[in-house]
Amino acid sequence: MSNSSSVELPPSLNLPPHLSAQKYFLVCTLTVAAWDTLVLSPRNWRLAKTSEWPVLKIIFHFLRVFMPVEFTIVAVAFFDTKWSQASCQHFFLFEPICTAILLAATSAVHVIRTHAIYDKNRPVLVGMGSLYAIQIVVTAICCGFYRSVPLDVGQGCIAGPKHNWVGIYWLAPTLLYTASFALALHRSIVSLQIKHLSPWKLMLRDGLNLYGAIWGVNMVNMLFWFIMKPTGIEDPIKTIVTSMTAVLTTSMTLRIILNIRGSLKSGGVFTGGTASSGHSSSRTTHVISTRSGGHHSSQAAHTYNLEDMRTTKPEANWSEPDADNKVIAIDGAQLDPDGVRVTVDREVGYDQYHHNLSPTCYLYLRFLFALVSSWMSRYK
Repeated sequence: MSNSSSVELPPSLNLPPHLSAQKYFLVCTLTVAAWDTLVLSPRNWRLAKTSEWPVLKIIFHFLRVFMPVEFTIVAVAFFDTKWSQASCQHFFLFEPICTAILLAATSAVHVIRTHAIYDKNRPVLVGMGSLYAIQIVVTAICCGFYRSVPLDVGQGCIAGPKHNWVGIYWLAPTLLYTASFALALHRSIVSLQIKHLSPWKLMLRDGLNLYGAIWGVNMVNMLFWFIMKPTGIEDPIKTIVTSMTAVLTTSMTLRIILNIRGSLKSGGVFTGGTASSGHSSSRTTHVISTRSGGHHSSQAAHTYNLEDMRTTKPEANWSEPDADNKVIAIDGAQLDPDGVRVTVDREVGYDQYHHNLSPTCYLYLRFLFALVSSWMSRYK
């Protein structure tokens, strides 16, 4: 009597290799989105309490809500075993349309911020604005050339491209992020002429790791779109990392906004200073009124600690560290009828900040390493 009876798995468990890999990547995507939403909550709350509502702040809060909501809905459609192809025909455009909106918001941040760090330079605005306009048009057109991937009942609902050229949907924003990364890197290198910093401190000060992560994950996505060959119309290999790309692009863009020190109005300012300033430290002048009459002493400079001059500690700006125990030199020669003029020279120690190399970046690097290793083993 033979015991070699075979058991047939249901379609929801009998998945092709690439479809199974896409489900795993989507689980990773949801994990990164959930972690990012959790870890940024304190800084999100501090930013929400500020009185100003510039464009970057509005985009920040929009992305914080829109990104997790979009990919939660996408995951429900992908993992629900009761979705039929008839239902999918009414839903498959949800992800490409919502992702186009997500990319439009993140790219707007890059345009505004790049324009700001170049001191509102008009050619920079025209160049980045042109790439942004091209992206909006291209992504809108390409949404009409997606289709529902013909999967068996129980395998979920996902969207795929009708033609290979639909990859320009991701090529357009990748070009913008490449330009943004190149311009940010150039601006940082030029600032070294004002004050020299180590590459590590320079990267942390200007958030170059964030721009680089966005560029890297979008370039990996380009490899899948234009190099990987699907085995058939039901093979989702081209879109296998698009969800991860969108989530990491959003996550790093949120951190670019949080990396801006000071006001977010008009995109903030460049931390490294300008060539005309002559120094890279921040100098603030305060006047302490004495109201003691017209006699002014010409004694030597005295040193005071801020803790001795104030009774309460004001709350620090949401994007700046606390300024504890600053020492101020008060020069008696700078007295005027209104009081004592105090000049504060403040050097920023970027190695003491809470760095932007969050666990999200490490997750991305591990993901990228595993992806490249798998790709190389495929072609051995």
